[in-house]
Amino acid sequence: MKHILALVLALGLATPSLAAQPRSLEIERVISAQFQAFLKDDFDTAFSFAAPSIRQKFGTAQRFGQILTKAFPMVVNPSRVQFLSLETVNGQLVQRVLIEDEKGVCYFAAYTMIDTSDGWQIRAIELAVVNQMWV
Repeated sequence: MKHILALVLALGLATPSLAAQPRSLEIERVISAQFQAFLKDDFDTAFSFAAPSIRQKFGTAQRFGQILTKAFPMVVNPSRVQFLSLETVNGQLVQRVLIEDEKGVCYFAAYTMIDTSDGWQIRAIELAVVNQMWV
């Protein structure tokens, strides 16, 4: 399962239209790296991709990992991931991602990103269930 996700992430990053958009590619790399860290149960690395406000809210990488594992298992252990569009919403960059969990339930995720001195970081994730199976 984890190998399939790595392949999907690698193929997603190789899409020609993304190569023409360096900012999109950078943001996808950050989100992909966080997915990969979650799949390895490396919550310290996953936590490093969170914006300062998120790190402050959770306090520690272990607490971050525990809460996300319980509240957002589809983000911590997805079976499939597909990057969709990068949009500006209310002046913020939002990367749309389609995530499928282990049960085959699909979610639209909206990753709000922030550009920091340490590079792109994840400021928030909003999820909505999709009422159809993976297309």
